[in-house]
Amino acid sequence: MQVIVQKFGGTSVATQEGRENVARKVKEAVNNGYGVVVVVSAMGRNGDPYATDTLIGLARNVLKQIKPRELDLLMSCGENISTVVTVQTLKSHGIEAAAFTGGQAGIITDHHFNNARIIEIKPDNLWKCIESGKVAVVAGFQGITTDGEVTTLGRGGSDTSASALGVAIHAEVVEIYTDVDGIMTADPRLVPQAKPLPVMTYNEVCEMAHLGAKVVHPRAVEIAMEGRIPLRIRSTFSNSLGTLISDGTSIGNIEIRGDKIVTGLAHIGEMALVKLDSAEDLNKSGVILKVFQALAGSGISVDMIQVAPFHVGFIIKEDLVEKAKEVLSPMKLDLLIEKGYARVAIIGSGMRGVPGVMARMVRGLQKKQISIFHSTDSHINIACLVKQDDMCEALQALHEEFELA
Repeated sequence: MQVIVQKFGGTSVATQEGRENVARKVKEAVNNGYGVVVVVSAMGRNGDPYATDTLIGLARNVLKQIKPRELDLLMSCGENISTVVTVQTLKSHGIEAAAFTGGQAGIITDHHFNNARIIEIKPDNLWKCIESGKVAVVAGFQGITTDGEVTTLGRGGSDTSASALGVAIHAEVVEIYTDVDGIMTADPRLVPQAKPLPVMTYNEVCEMAHLGAKVVHPRAVEIAMEGRIPLRIRSTFSNSLGTLISDGTSIGNIEIRGDKIVTGLAHIGEMALVKLDSAEDLNKSGVILKVFQALAGSGISVDMIQVAPFHVGFIIKEDLVEKAKEVLSPMKLDLLIEKGYARVAIIGSGMRGVPGVMARMVRGLQKKQISIFHSTDSHINIACLVKQDDMCEALQALHEEFELA
C-alpha cells in the first residue's frame, strides 16, 4: 500500500473550521487509495487555551523555573490534546482513526530534553493501524527515550516528526499543511509582489529556512533529503498544490530544476553588528580563540563571521547585546557593538559558479541607495547586512533585480 504523511500546523487545527478542512484533506487522500499518517501540532498560538506557550505560562505562574524534564512533559500536552480532537473530527466524517503519542508511534530520541534528536523510529504500531484500514494520527514535536522519558524535539519539531515518520514508512510524499499557499519568493508582508514557488530543491529550502524563512523547519527538510522523500508545502485552507520540494529530478510530470540563478529571498531583522579591531595579529595572539570560546560558553550564537589578522566581525541577535558586552568587556578589546541591522539574502541552486551574482545584488541595492555593511556567502546564497530601516526596501529591490515577480 502506498502511504503519505500529512502534517497540520497549529493554525490548521486551532478552530473547528480548520479541523473540518483537515478532515477533507485526509478524506481526499483516503479516497485516492492511500494509507495516511497524520501528524498534528498543538492547537493555536500563545494565548489560545491549549497552545504550548499557554501551558508553559500556566506552570510558570506557579514557579518561574521549570526543570527540562518536567518542561518536556508539559510541552507534549498540547500535541496530545490536538491528536485526540483530530481523531474525533475524522471519526465525525466517517473516517476511522486512532491516536498515538510520539512514543507510541515509535519515535525514539536521545535524552536531550527540550531539543531531543531522533535516534530511531519503530513504526510497527503505525503499520498495524494503516493495515487495519485506519488513519494514524500522531502527536508531533515529541518522542520517548529508551527508558520511557518523554522528550520534545525543539523548534519546528512537528515538521521534524512528519519528515522522520515519512522516511521510516517510505512514504510517497510528506505534505506539510500550513496557512500559506506554499513557499513564496519573499515574505509577502514585506514584498507584495512575492509569488508562490511551484518547485524547489531541498538545498534551496534548507538555505531559506536557515536564513530566516519560517514556512518549514530546516531539519525536516534535511531528513527528507537524506531519505529522498519529497515534501510538499500546502495550505489547509485552499486547493493549491503549493510547493513541491525534491532533489532536482523529475517527479511525475514536474521537473525540478536547480538552474535558476536566484529562487527566493530570506531575511532576519533585529540583529547587531560586532566589530573587533587590533594593531596586533589577533590569530597569533590567541584573542580570536578567546572571543569565540567566551561567546560559546555563554550560549551566544554568532553568524556572518569574518576573520582577518587585525579585524573580526560577526552578527548576533539584538537581545544578546548586553550579555555579549558583559562577556567581552573584561578582555579590554577595541570593541564596537551596534544595533539596528538586518540580514537579507538571495538563495538559488543555480548561482553556484556563476559570475556576476554579487554584482547584481550590489546593483539592486545601490539603485535604492542602500549600503552594505557586511556580507557572507555559500555555494547557493549570498547574504548582506543592511540597516534595519532599509530591510523592506532592500528585499523589494532584490526581488526586482533578480526578476522574481
